[in-house]
Amino acid sequence: MNFFESLIYPLEWVVAWIMVQAHAGLTALGMPGSGGWTWALSIVALVVIIRIVLIPLFVKQIKASRGMALLQPEMRKIQQKYKGKTDPASREAMSRETMELYRSSGTNPFSSCLPILLQAPIFFALFRVLNYGIRNEEGVGPLTSELARQAAESSIFGARLTDTFLGSDDLNVKVLTAILIVAMSLTTFTTQRQLMIKNMPASALDNPFAQQQKLIMYLFPIIFAVSGVNFPIGVLIYWFTTNLWTGGQQAYVIRRMPAPGSKAEEALRERRARRALRRGGAGASTDVVPGEVVASEAPQRSGQRVQPKRKDRNRGPAETTRRSQN
Repeated sequence: MNFFESLIYPLEWVVAWIMVQAHAGLTALGMPGSGGWTWALSIVALVVIIRIVLIPLFVKQIKASRGMALLQPEMRKIQQKYKGKTDPASREAMSRETMELYRSSGTNPFSSCLPILLQAPIFFALFRVLNYGIRNEEGVGPLTSELARQAAESSIFGARLTDTFLGSDDLNVKVLTAILIVAMSLTTFTTQRQLMIKNMPASALDNPFAQQQKLIMYLFPIIFAVSGVNFPIGVLIYWFTTNLWTGGQQAYVIRRMPAPGSKAEEALRERRARRALRRGGAGASTDVVPGEVVASEAPQRSGQRVQPKRKDRNRGPAETTRRSQN
């Protein structure tokens, strides 16, 4: 076992343990233990558990991306200040002012990359579990050789979870992997686009950082599409499910905590205005017409006897004397 394998093995063990526990839970619910969908849903359960663990980092990533976008006007000022100055003192001063800007705003440029960086080892661990532990039927930790053989022989739509686009001549494998590669690439693109278009103010979209984000938005799907032909079907399922979870989670966070000046913030204000109208109006106009007297009477309970009113209660003494003489 080389250094990389010894480094990644603990993650392989954890990935295998989660899959085995999810598989046991699904079989307890009545799904066949040797079924391909049982093992595929075990991979989906792996995604859900990993993403729940990474929720705090995901929120931090959204805030960091938003903070970096909002800092771009100040970053441009610093860059303009030292434009054309290549001496070491100017470079050092520009770096110092940039770091001070990050510190004062509480923004860390590396926070936006944390969830992706932390998922990469998990991705490789799952790749090795499928490619070696299951395909070779050797198992990994809790994933015994018997379970590995069961998973290796299972299939969905006629394709095994360990099959790849380039490693199989079966038409079912070709079609399924092609669909999953396209779905993985499209969901990667839409997730990145949602973050840029909905949660960035217009003023932050015309700067080097935004251009870099746009490049990533178009480059990543191409990279995944090209490299996806070597990924096992189980890994494609993992990545596609991860993108779906990320997109939904991201939409929720952007809806609740939009960046100032973004389209998401405008939509939030409109929703709040509509809710305020519904609470205040409830279908009836609350406008007061000038000169109109609004009379309000206390409602009477049904069945209550109405007492007669005496008409002479407010009469003067003279009128009272005259009535008594009569």
